[in-house]
Amino acid sequence: MTMMNCDGISGKLRSEFVQAELKRLYGNRNGMTAFQTGRYEKLIQRYTELFGENGHLKLVSAPGRTEIGGNHTDHNRGRVLAASVNLDTVAAVAPRDDMLVRLMSEGYPEVTVDLADLAVREAEYGTTASLIRGVAAGMLEHGRKIGGFNAAVTSTVAAGSGLSSSAAFEVMLTGIYDALFNDGGMPFAERAVIGKYAENVYFGKPSGLLDQMASAAGGLVTVDFGTEPAGIRAMDYDFAAAGYALVVVGTGGSHADLTEYYASIPAEMKAVAARLGGGDLHDVDEVSFTAHLGTLREELGDRPLMRAMHFYDENRRVLAQVAALDAGDMNAFLKEINASGRSSFMYLQNVWARPEEQGLSLALCLAERILGARGAWRVHGGGFAGTTLNFVPADLLDEFTGTMEKAFGAGCCNVLDIRPQGVYVLDIE
Repeated sequence: MTMMNCDGISGKLRSEFVQAELKRLYGNRNGMTAFQTGRYEKLIQRYTELFGENGHLKLVSAPGRTEIGGNHTDHNRGRVLAASVNLDTVAAVAPRDDMLVRLMSEGYPEVTVDLADLAVREAEYGTTASLIRGVAAGMLEHGRKIGGFNAAVTSTVAAGSGLSSSAAFEVMLTGIYDALFNDGGMPFAERAVIGKYAENVYFGKPSGLLDQMASAAGGLVTVDFGTEPAGIRAMDYDFAAAGYALVVVGTGGSHADLTEYYASIPAEMKAVAARLGGGDLHDVDEVSFTAHLGTLREELGDRPLMRAMHFYDENRRVLAQVAALDAGDMNAFLKEINASGRSSFMYLQNVWARPEEQGLSLALCLAERILGARGAWRVHGGGFAGTTLNFVPADLLDEFTGTMEKAFGAGCCNVLDIRPQGVYVLDIE
């Protein structure tokens, strides 16, 4: 058994190189580098308490993501604008000499998975075990090696935060398998595809590729899922330098029992496409869609048509958002973000699922009252419950967060920085 003492671990994490890396990944808003150093030290200590051996440890991190533009377009091969953020899921991990995975995530019971059996298990739908098994199966399908490992995990990407805790976990798992059993050079697009596969097939959630792609790619990216492979362009825009904070507001709503609501959106869009001979809406020309409105309404009803129109318009809005950032025109960008939010509310209809639970609606209403023409607000991610995304001028930040906390409780606001890298691996030896 190889052990590193606490002083050795602390010295490694406080070296000039690691401190610079932590600052690069997380920024240094409100002492963030010091916070992350302590967080990593506690994680390694916890691993040592759980598993003993810590001499061949790696720290593997993957970020949450924020969806900026392109709400519910990815699953029909549309366009998105997204970014990884400085909230992440981190594992202290070391390989085993068998095919067993033992994973202890902070605040949850231990999860044990035998990778000798990678069959899909319906009884595991919606569980951590399903993702461990599913990512392993995806790695093998892509010609990668797998093996057992011990892991202690901590996350600042809270479940239900709208920052995609599941995608961060899936992408982190690809980083673990890659770092421990392969050459560590897996392309980010491959990580994203494997994560989506695990979530769709093993976890049982019919998600698109946006969440995994944004987490895996790192930084600010625009993605066109209508090309094969997906067209990805990295962007460089500093919202803080422009005087704006990205604030995600958690309204306290639960995503439990909402899978059918999420699933209805891609299903209804694809139903429209199928009636016009396409596999998804990317395959269907908007002119043809408009020409068949009457027939489509008779066959499918009203909501699928509005959701399809949202898809076409949202694709154009993403292009306009990207062009605005390229030109440094923040006012034009904010206008497009607000247009996206209104379309999601009125036509996509993913702001609330039950009329008696409208936390997102209230958060959007408050944001509009505070920010007016100076900012932007919209539903964040899948919707129906969870979070909103807001672009808040620096001089309104205190008023904005204070008002939201009055409505939704202390700690409901995450003021985010964009993280420049997806998976990050740090050796602790």
